[in-house]
Amino acid sequence: MVFAGKRPSNLGVSNGQLAPCPNSPNCVSSQSADVLHKIAPLTFTSTPEQAIANLKKIIESLPRTKIITESQDYLYAEFKSALLGFVDDVEFYLDRNANVIQVRSASRLGQSDLGVNRKRIETIRAKFS
Repeated sequence: MVFAGKRPSNLGVSNGQLAPCPNSPNCVSSQSADVLHKIAPLTFTSTPEQAIANLKKIIESLPRTKIITESQDYLYAEFKSALLGFVDDVEFYLDRNANVIQVRSASRLGQSDLGVNRKRIETIRAKFS
């Protein structure tokens, strides 16, 4: 069974911002103001180009992951859960002004994700730093 749902239409960067999280608890974003959804952006000391290349390698090393969109300042990947094939949309935006990579990870379907999106970003952060 695959619970993919439709790819959201609000993905991408608009005026330096990733899409806001919905009210449901199954989303985290480094650009969110509220405690429920807030997560720290990824920080780096390398060049921005090295940082995004490093991030891409990490994403590609993770299981059930597919990079859908890629540019010099943006990566969008789909992550599938092992058991039922739920799809999460995960975005990374290289914010050159702040010298960080903004992140957003959101479940496509359902309400609770049992903390999966937050854990995923923290796993990526650990490999990234």
